[in-house]
Parts: sequence; C-alpha cells; structure tokens
Amino acid sequence: MFKYFLLSVIVFLNLCSIQATAAVDSIVHFNGKDIKNIGKYLSLYEEGSNKVSLQDVIAHPELFKKCLTDVPNLGIVKNPHWLKFEVINNTDEEHVIVDLSHPNIGNVKFYSIINSKIDSVSYSIGNDYAEREIPHQFYLFELRLQKGEKATCYLMLQSETQVIVPLTIHSPAGLFSFLQQEDILSAIYIGLMLSLVLYNAFLYVATGEKHYLSYVNYIFWVFFAQMAVQGLFERIFNVHSEWISARILAFSGAMSGIGAIIFVKSFLHTSVEAKGFNKLLNVFLLGYFFAIVLLIIGYITPAYRIVNLVAGGGAAIVLIFAFELSRRKYSQTKFFLFAWCIFLISVLVFVLKDYGVLPNNVFTARSVQIGSVIEALLLSFALADKINTYRKEMLELQVRELAISQENEKLIREQNVILEKKVLERTEELQESNKSLSLTLDNLKDAQAQLVESEKMASLGQLTAGVAHEINNPINFVTSNVNPLRRDVGILWEIIDEIELIALNDKLNTAEKQSMIKSIKDNNDLDYLKSEIDFLLKGIQEGAERTAEIVRSLRIFSRIDEDTLKRADLNECMDSTLVILNSMTKERIEVVKNYYNIPMVECYAGKLNQVFMNILSNAIYAVEKKFNGNPGGEIKIETKLNDDLSKVIISISDNGTGIPKEVVGRIFEPFFTTKDVGEGTGLGMSIAYKTIERHNGKISLNSVEGKGTNFDIELPVRQ
Repeated sequence: MFKYFLLSVIVFLNLCSIQATAAVDSIVHFNGKDIKNIGKYLSLYEEGSNKVSLQDVIAHPELFKKCLTDVPNLGIVKNPHWLKFEVINNTDEEHVIVDLSHPNIGNVKFYSIINSKIDSVSYSIGNDYAEREIPHQFYLFELRLQKGEKATCYLMLQSETQVIVPLTIHSPAGLFSFLQQEDILSAIYIGLMLSLVLYNAFLYVATGEKHYLSYVNYIFWVFFAQMAVQGLFERIFNVHSEWISARILAFSGAMSGIGAIIFVKSFLHTSVEAKGFNKLLNVFLLGYFFAIVLLIIGYITPAYRIVNLVAGGGAAIVLIFAFELSRRKYSQTKFFLFAWCIFLISVLVFVLKDYGVLPNNVFTARSVQIGSVIEALLLSFALADKINTYRKEMLELQVRELAISQENEKLIREQNVILEKKVLERTEELQESNKSLSLTLDNLKDAQAQLVESEKMASLGQLTAGVAHEINNPINFVTSNVNPLRRDVGILWEIIDEIELIALNDKLNTAEKQSMIKSIKDNNDLDYLKSEIDFLLKGIQEGAERTAEIVRSLRIFSRIDEDTLKRADLNECMDSTLVILNSMTKERIEVVKNYYNIPMVECYAGKLNQVFMNILSNAIYAVEKKFNGNPGGEIKIETKLNDDLSKVIISISDNGTGIPKEVVGRIFEPFFTTKDVGEGTGLGMSIAYKTIERHNGKISLNSVEGKGTNFDIELPVRQ
C-alpha cells in the first residue's frame, strides 16, 4: 500500500513542476510591506551551450518564459539560469532589499538597471560573508530607488546542487525583523538538538548501552545536515573555503544517511531479525560511501543525485520494514515507526513547498527542522522504552532464575542425604581399590626400574663390547711387538759384551780389533737389527697412542651420569660416540661426517651422548639388516647452526630399511620397537625424546620405507 502512495506522490510532484508560457511582463509594486515569494512575477530563461551576456538577454526578451509558481524550483542548474523581474518603489524609502533565502547556490550574479544605469554584484559560496553588502548567509541585494522609480533586475544562477528560488522584497526594517526571526528559530533548533545530543551522550556514558551511541551519531549528523541547509555551518565556524562549501550539503546528507542506517541496524536488530533486510541496508551504505568518494574527487552533482536517490529508497524500505516488525512482535518499534513517519512527513512537506503545492511560510520552510526535533525526541523515548523493556525482561529472568535456584537448592539438600550414604559406601570400596592400586603401582614402579636398568645394562654392554673391541687391537699390536723387541735387545746386549771384550784385550792391535768388531756386526746383521728395533718401537708407540685416543673418547662419552649443565663441543661428543661404535661399522658401513664450526652448547653432555648412541645404533641396525654385511651402507652426520645462530641442528641419516609409515608416529612411545624380539627394549628412543625435551629442543624424523631414515635434532646454544 505504501509503495502506491509513494508512486502517487512522485506523479503529483511531476505534474506540479515548473511550467512556462509565453512571456508576460509583471511588475512588483513595493508599498513598504514585505512581499514574499515573488515567483509569479518572475520570467525564466535557461542558457544553452552558448554563453550569453547581460546585453544578450536584454536584447532578446522573448527568451524568457513566465513562471507560474511562487517559489521556482530550478533543479540542478549546471547551465546558468536567468531570472528577470521589475520593481517599482511606491514608498518614501530609498532602500529596497531583494532577499534570495537560499544560501547553497554555487554562483549568483545580480544585475539592476535603474534609469538606464547598470549595476551588478556577484557572490559565490565559500566567500567571506563580511565581503558582501549585507553580511549574511542569505544572498541580499540592495536597490537604491527613489519614490516612483523602477528597477529592472536580472539574476544569473548556477549550482551543482538543487536550486530553489525563494525571492522576497524587504524594506530595511522588514529585513531586520525577518533575519532576526530566522536567527531566533535557528538558535532554538540548535539549542534543542545540542541538548538532545549531549543528554543522550551522557546516557551512553552512564549506561554503556550501544544503542545510545548510534542514536547520538544519527541525531548529530541530522543536526549537521540542517545546519548546512540553512548555511549556518560557514557562518558559525567562519569557514571560507569554496571546496568545503560546495560539498558540505551533499556530504552532510550522506553522513546523516549513514548514521540513520547504523541506528536502524542497531535499534531493530536487523542482523538477527532480518538478515536479508540487513544486507539491503549494507547496499545503501555502499551507495552513501560511493557518493562521498565522488564528492572528494570532484563529481559533486552525481554525488548529490546519488545521496538523494539512496535517501529516498532507504527511507521507504526502512518504513516498510518497521511497519512489518511492529505488526509482528516488537512494541518498542511503534515509537520508532511514529518518529520515522513524522520525519518523512516533514520532508514531504518541505518538498511540496519547493514544488509550489504548499505555501512557502515559516512552518513549511522549517518543516524538516521541526520534524527532526520531534523525531529525535520520539527516538529518545523509543530508546528509553527499549532499555526499560530489556531491564524488565532481565528482572523477570532473574526472578525465574532465583525460583529455579531455590528449587534446585531443595533438590540438592534432598539428594545430599542420599549421596552421603552412597559416598560412605563408595569410600569403603575405594579404600579397598586403593590398596589394590597401591600394590599394582609398586609392582609397576619395580617393573619400570627393571626396564630402565635393563636399558642401561644394554647400553653398558654395547659400550663395553665396543671399548673392548677397540682397545683389543692396539693392545694386541703392543703385546705382539714386545717379544721380538726383547729378543732383539738381547742380541744387542750380547754384541755389546763381545765388543767390550775385544776393546779391553791389550794383546790385539787396533787393526785386529776393528777387523773382529766388523766380523761380529756382519755375523749378527746389526743394520737389520737396528731397523727391526725401530719398527717394533714405532708399532708399540702407535698402539699406545691409539689406546690413549680410545681412552680419551671413552672419558668424553662416559659423562652419562653428570647432572649439571656444562658447555660441550657436540662435534667432539659425536666423534666419541662413533669411536665406541666403530666395531659395529668397520669397513662395512661408510660414515660421512660434515661438521660445521658450531659453538659450544650448554647441555648435559653425557645424556646427549646416550641420545647419539641410541640413534646411531638404530641406524647401524637398519643398514646391516638391509645390506647384510655387504658394501653400500652409509650413515651421514651433519652439524650446523640455524639462520639466527641461536640453535644447533644435528642431522643423522641412513640408507637402511626405513620405518613403515603406519608406525612412524609411535617411534618415541615407551616400549615400542621395530626390532625383532629380544633385540631391543623399546626405551631407547623414548629416553632420547625426553632428553631432547629436557634440553628445550626438538627431535623429529622423516623416513621412507626401504630407502632410509633421517633424524633432525635442534638444540638451543644456551639454556
């Protein structure tokens, strides 16, 4: 029904638009009393694409058409419009003032011809009001006419927003009275709107209710828009910027529309109650924002049209939805609906006044201001009613919750008696269960201790076997050289004794002595004896040095039980572990080491040695299982620093059997092992994981079955 009403209004407005007929000159006879809205005395002419001057329009009076409305509505006049009228002063007053009460026209030029003398004045928005003949936001033009004199007046108007032409003829006293009345009404409006804005802002601060904030935002921008319509913004804030003044009307309209949509969304809960309508409101919001963008980049007229179009469509949609919501269930929306209707009626009255359907008087000229004040008051009442409704619902909810709480309390007391009996019975059962659990726990602790001890013994056995094997070779080398060395030394001593006897024999001359000594050396092959002794001593020395190296590695590795943080060289730790495991690799498995120059790491060195040993043992096992003692097995070890030099990364990879995909995630579980029965306890990798975790590090693995496994250990340099 409402849409048919809007359609009728639009058709009616079109029928009431400006009509023009053949030019009929009319003269305004000023008799001392103000003559308001002299539109029917005007003749109108719209400039085409060719620019015309005052002389052109004077020379061609046939261009003008008679205006039939009291207040012409020229629309948006991007092409200049000319208005012509004549005034005869029938009073003794020498000053007659022409008032154009529309402060938002972009450019206004006023020409007056009195006794063939042409006078002109030009104003535009954004200029300082003090520079005008009469400093006011309205365009005021003074005619100096003697009694009986006639003035022919021309107005040239051009603007990028809608132009309404409320022209009035005043005496100086009448003008003062008129402007005083306008200022008083504006002051009353400003006072009322500021009071509502400040009062509801205080309510928002006091209650924290977000509806008040959206309401204050909306009312402020409505108030701001009306200030722009009346030209009060430039006057109060002394703004002298053509850029701002040309855009302030459309901008304030867009912001008041945005404020209205935000308030409607908040007050009517559109995001919950009507999601489709909420999306439609978002479309209108985008329209307003698009208009603001156009304003900023200089497309003022399209922006103004978009603001008017979106405002009209949005107002109608909100009204229809409010009717529907009020009919359904929300009583507080009746206040909102009534307030919205009042405001729309005031806008309709203002528009009908512009189209000449209603008379242009104080009420119709100020209808939007009156409507906005009434709307603000009613919306304030609507908010108060909404808040009271919420509080009432909350109070009822609290009463219901209290009743439910009391009922629950009664039930709890009754249940407590039953529960106490059951608790006593259950306590006795739990005590018996606790005894059984305590015994089971003790057994589990014993089993855990035995398993850990078993893992330690396995590691110790592996360590002992490796050390025994490694030390056995150099020791055998030493012991096998001792007997030959003892024999050679014995021969050497015998030679020395024989030479000594020859040397002490005085019966022999020197030549005979030398001949006998040479014979002894030749018989015992002394040169060979010397080289053999050197070779045996060198072998003993190498065996001793190798044994010392193994002992040093064993000393480095054997810090397992140290429980204090120390700085250690992880490259050295890795080498000591490889020495222990050397007997397991030998020449069957190639060990490739790629050590970077890494800093000393703060750690429990012995614990890390055990981690390295567990991972390397598993790698050796996987390689042996795949290659079965044949060449081709390989283990790669790499140490390096991460990008920010705060962590050391140790990578250990092999080309062994790999780990099946389905069990990769269980590798670090206690007691889980991929080895055959009897070949592992399943605790090695679990202990390794906890050790790395204790160092605030990370251990991860990547394995492909049949291709090999890679472990990455990341340790912080400092704990």
